[in-house]
Amino acid sequence: MEGTRAVTRAILVALMLGVTACAGTAASSSPSAVQPTVPPGRVTRDSGSSTLIPAGFGSLKQEEIAIVLQPNGIRVTAIPLDESVIRVLAPDSYRTLRATLEGKRQQIAQRAAVHGVREPRVWYVTFAGLTPDARFVPTDMTVTSGGRDYRPFDVIGLTSGFGEQRLQPREIQRALLLFGEGLDVSQPVVVAMGSERNAEWSNDRSDSILSKIEAERAQVRARAGGRP
Repeated sequence: MEGTRAVTRAILVALMLGVTACAGTAASSSPSAVQPTVPPGRVTRDSGSSTLIPAGFGSLKQEEIAIVLQPNGIRVTAIPLDESVIRVLAPDSYRTLRATLEGKRQQIAQRAAVHGVREPRVWYVTFAGLTPDARFVPTDMTVTSGGRDYRPFDVIGLTSGFGEQRLQPREIQRALLLFGEGLDVSQPVVVAMGSERNAEWSNDRSDSILSKIEAERAQVRARAGGRP
């Protein structure tokens, strides 16, 4: 009888160990026990990002890289806000434009999503009045890049009264113009508005905008290389 009880106890112990092992295996294979893999967030590409220079070492002024047009009683200045471009600016100017872009990042993403654009190209544009009651239409701007014409698919006003699209002498309005992702400012572009046309964003002369930007990039690399 005692031998029978011992065998019974041994069988029960074996069964209990088997159940515990199965439970441990099930718990380890349970979806709740697996650490989730979070996909990395998508980073918006900047033109020329493969050779992006360090920030904070530029020395150029905004007017040195701005595209200027003067159609119908207004003066228009436009600067692409690609990181590869604005990093050639002096630190204060770089921080100002960067903060303007970041402050509207969510709104930009929402506007772009509506138009099916994944990586919009954002330009900072200033409209200054030269004559009384000068009218302007920001979406009239056309940028030609790689043989294709781009017009803003949306506009985000930055100043009070921008929506009136009317200027008095010395009055200034500012906005962000959103273009399609194919617009590549690492290459020459031509900007037009009304009958005005500007082809200075090129590298065919030493005083053209792209040439100045590339020369400043070389200077920035030299300055950054000399810092600890």
